[in-house]
Amino acid sequence: MNKVLIVAEHDGTTLNPSTPKCVTCAADIPNSEITIAVFADAPDDCAQQAAKLEGVAEVAAVARPENANQLAATLAPQLAALAADYDYLLAPSSTFGKDVLPRAAALLGVGQLSDIMEVIDARSFRRPIYAGNAIVTCSVAEGSKVVATVRVASYRAAPAGSNAAPINPVSLDVALPDHTRFVELRAGGGDRPDLQTARCVISGGRGVGSADNFKLIYDLAEKLGAGVGASRAAVDAGYVANDMQVGQTGKIIAPELYMAFGISGAIQHLTGIKDAGTIVAVNKDPEAPIFEIADIGLVGDLFEIIPELDQSLSG
Repeated sequence: MNKVLIVAEHDGTTLNPSTPKCVTCAADIPNSEITIAVFADAPDDCAQQAAKLEGVAEVAAVARPENANQLAATLAPQLAALAADYDYLLAPSSTFGKDVLPRAAALLGVGQLSDIMEVIDARSFRRPIYAGNAIVTCSVAEGSKVVATVRVASYRAAPAGSNAAPINPVSLDVALPDHTRFVELRAGGGDRPDLQTARCVISGGRGVGSADNFKLIYDLAEKLGAGVGASRAAVDAGYVANDMQVGQTGKIIAPELYMAFGISGAIQHLTGIKDAGTIVAVNKDPEAPIFEIADIGLVGDLFEIIPELDQSLSG
């Protein structure tokens, strides 16, 4: 039996959709027995959600006041101690996972494998490189613990059903560092869905023209209940904050619907959206590269098309 430990990503009350996607990846590992670790000051709510995921055999609930905020410096020593008895340690390849897992790997004395997109067998995995232009097969030596992040854009979430995995409180006698402390959390997206978990994302590029014009994108997203993204060109031009950037150097996303307005489609941007279900592109340039991968392409002026969409949605 291959014992797999997944560190849960959550906001204190709700499990992040990236965690069920990690469960799907873990289930592809031959003879896997999956445990989800929930670190929080009060982990009950998230632990119960994790316990319902199909394929989960156990939930380890680690309650500690220091876990009220998901600080990598605080979580990593606990995670390394808990993972000692497991063959695999997985986390989502999100900002959270990329922050905490390298620290845990270092404490465990093993290397980290990043962005698993496919499990070949118990020791071999595929991951993208060169902005997704090449896929490589990586093998982990026998006897070495597998510590890896999961490319959540490549997996569907494990469903929550009638599963009722046991929830076991875990106490870890681990000294925590005091060189890092939580100050505050600022969220720039307001009430809009998170980019990496949103079912629909609307993005704007350089063609939007200005920060003020991005109001068109925000208004349309609000009507559709969508997340809002941007190309690197729009971010570099100062139209939006850099946490909205989609692409190789931004966020890799896989929404069911992705709508791109005024985005030409540089390869770095296409890398971030290639796993989207349906891609809709609107651009004045009929030669824009994004039309090569778009499921629906419309050559036109976004300043005319978005108001028409707004009118249709309001009608």
